[in-house]
Amino acid sequence: MIEFAPDVPRWRQVVEVLRERIADGTYPPRSRVPSVVQLTEEFGIAAATAQKALRALRAEGLTYTEPGLGSFVSKERPSTPTQ
Repeated sequence: MIEFAPDVPRWRQVVEVLRERIADGTYPPRSRVPSVVQLTEEFGIAAATAQKALRALRAEGLTYTEPGLGSFVSKERPSTPTQ
């Protein structure tokens, strides 16, 4: 588990970790990203928080969902937005 900053929503912090893992190749293109259950276990978060993080990655174009199979890293890696 990671230590969460109290002033940033947990789902955003999970998104940042997953975004970094996609960028560094931990999750290469077309590979499956962790499921909601796996994220809840790894980060100690609620299922709704994990779902929100996965939706955010999909909205950024970093992942796509195959119904019944899970979420996968997109083929093209968009550049990571700077904050």
